[in-house]
Amino acid sequence: MKYTLPFILLMITVQAAFSQYNRENYIKKYQLLAIEEMGRSGIPASIKMAQAVLESGNGNSELSRKSNNHFGIKCKRSWRGGKVYYDDDAKDECFRKYKSVQDSYIDHSNFLMSNPRYAFLFQLAPDDYIGWAKGLKQAGYATARDYDKRLIRIIEDNKLHRLDYKEAFSPLETYREQQKLNEGMSDKMTINPFKSHKIVKINGLDAVVAREGDTYEIIAQELDMKPWEIYKFNDRGEGYKPHPREVVYIERKSRRADRNQLTHVAEPGETMHYISQLYGIRLKPLVRRNRMEPNEQPEAGEVINLRKRKRN
Repeated sequence: MKYTLPFILLMITVQAAFSQYNRENYIKKYQLLAIEEMGRSGIPASIKMAQAVLESGNGNSELSRKSNNHFGIKCKRSWRGGKVYYDDDAKDECFRKYKSVQDSYIDHSNFLMSNPRYAFLFQLAPDDYIGWAKGLKQAGYATARDYDKRLIRIIEDNKLHRLDYKEAFSPLETYREQQKLNEGMSDKMTINPFKSHKIVKINGLDAVVAREGDTYEIIAQELDMKPWEIYKFNDRGEGYKPHPREVVYIERKSRRADRNQLTHVAEPGETMHYISQLYGIRLKPLVRRNRMEPNEQPEAGEVINLRKRKRN
């Protein structure tokens, strides 16, 4: 059967359309990235997702498809990663290029957290997406005059505020990669047949998220590490079993928090170990920095120094 050129072009156009993300699929695919980054940074997941949807055209823009840049972040002087050039507000502007979509989501958090002009946003309530949208416009994240209104419309039309309460949309189409078993192989001969322990960056450190039934020994075996390393990196005694969704660091934590994290105000029930895990700080230096005894815990409302030694 012979096909005319117009018919062939039509088929190519149809195939291209089906290969693109629609907004619903994009949200389902990357929702957990937004939620995880909210836990790490305090940026509402609804805002992160709305910005990604808007800036990447639901993941279909050339910048997002070819460079994994889903937030339209330009290079700036401090950027040392990959670069690409596009015409935007001016000709041949430099944009950041990432190895993965996940790296783009992480760098977006780091970009907002490290830039003083966005600092006031982190004083807002964690579910105040309207305040965040207006604040991003005020701080000059984008040049569009109605940037805040666009973000709010995306959030409310797609009910993205659910993400701020960690209510993901089903099905959970995440970036997780599944490894299928070889045909005929018994699952009794495998450990963790689905590669669920994807390494993520938490506080700039390599970590994984524990699942139901995990032990440090299982995680260590999967990652070709020694169990004692996992216990040491997480300041835990031998035999401790992580809870589902608990962050497990797989490299040594830092001695102090980042420069933009000077203190932490303890909430009721929080322990020094919890705070050390929250900021990726080794427990013993954190305890000594705050002039506390090894098993002493903070009072509710107590200010915990994350970088400098507490004065008498």
